[in-house]
Amino acid sequence: MPSRSDPVPPPTIVWFRDDLRLADNPALDAAVSRGTPVVAVYVLDEQSPGIRPLGGAARWWLHHSLEALATALRGLRIPLVLRRGPAEAVIGDLAAATGADRIVWNRRYGGPEIAIDKAIKTALTDAGIAVESFAASLLYEPWTLKPSTGPYYKVFTAFWKAARASQHPRTPLPVPDRAPGGSVDVPSDLLDDWGLLPKAPDWSGGLADTWTPGEAGAQERLQTFLEGTVNDYAQSRDRPDRDATSMLSPHLRFGEISPYQVWHATLARDDSSGADKFLSEIGWREFSWHLLFHKPDLATTNIDSRFDRFAWHRDQDGLRAWTNGRTGFPIVDAGMRQLWHTGWMHNRVRMIAASFLIKDLMIDWRDGEAWFWDTLVDADAANNPASWQWVAGSGADASPFFRVFNPVLQGQKFDPDGTYVRRWVPELADTSVKTLHEPWKATGGTVENYPAPIVDHARARQRALDAFKALKD
Repeated sequence: MPSRSDPVPPPTIVWFRDDLRLADNPALDAAVSRGTPVVAVYVLDEQSPGIRPLGGAARWWLHHSLEALATALRGLRIPLVLRRGPAEAVIGDLAAATGADRIVWNRRYGGPEIAIDKAIKTALTDAGIAVESFAASLLYEPWTLKPSTGPYYKVFTAFWKAARASQHPRTPLPVPDRAPGGSVDVPSDLLDDWGLLPKAPDWSGGLADTWTPGEAGAQERLQTFLEGTVNDYAQSRDRPDRDATSMLSPHLRFGEISPYQVWHATLARDDSSGADKFLSEIGWREFSWHLLFHKPDLATTNIDSRFDRFAWHRDQDGLRAWTNGRTGFPIVDAGMRQLWHTGWMHNRVRMIAASFLIKDLMIDWRDGEAWFWDTLVDADAANNPASWQWVAGSGADASPFFRVFNPVLQGQKFDPDGTYVRRWVPELADTSVKTLHEPWKATGGTVENYPAPIVDHARARQRALDAFKALKD
């Protein structure tokens, strides 16, 4: 047993990114297993080339998730060091200051992030510091699944079939043991100094009422879903008036829970069609990240280059009405208000709202993607743009552009009693079911304090179809 006078061995640095958890964290597990002191670091990098700064809702989530992570790490005798700046400079300085002989992290898959990680790995290796990376955020890393023709899968069904036929996802790792003794004194930024929380005004009250960021909140959300609604998931997932979805998306986005944990916990509890359908949604997340790996500019460039010539409208009034939930179409407005209040929107309603912006208003999908990036707690670099391109028809395995959601029929089908609309559009609370989704047909033709439709859907639909026909011609 080493004496108190023995020198402290060089520490291992664990670089946390979008993996803010203790359990099933291969990088953390590897660091603790070495038997030497461990230093954990999170870098708020908003300056490296190509890095997209987080939106406001995601910044709120990050603040609280880091608080939870720091508390959990203290139980393992591991300090969480916070640093702000370009990751390459921060990690290099931290390695030199601590005398670390090894740095570990879990891999990332966006183009700028890969470039940063490669540069850091080269610099550290040249300095004699070992670097090791692990798979932790995806069940199937992008280079592990390749079609017989072409560089990557462009159709989800083929992608998911290949994924399910490949190696079964590994078993999740437990929370590691407490780190060995020996302290490393490392200065850290104060989380409050990062200014991640909104002020003047503080618009985050609805987020705080809805969510519990952190690993414990993620596990609670998963167990609630598996013990309650997973069996009915296939039948009810499209109903925003029901609590039928897992709402795990922000926890997955920040890595407070891993897809491996979700996968095995789901299979352990249920083998119904609901579980299978739920796991296919995890597959869509994987598919989006595979697209981003092969298309790093997914948020700005059409996968289908024909859409580079599309005649988008610059309609600031329409965009403002959409973001404010004042379009005059109840299901659209309910979704946009749910988004602003909770930082989240039901997936069926996301498709309806996106279709309305793109096809009824003819506004560029990138404007919608940017608004969602700023307001969603689960906005990530892959799912958000991939989903917008899917609706626009410009993406991989996209919904055809000529599929234009009718917001009235969608509301009537998926919110038949108006429960969802009445919750988020209180102006319509007393409107009859018969006219709830088309309130302009109510007696008198208007509802107090609620706007008339900003477009005629039938005419807007035809305008969109004509524009798409011109594009094809």
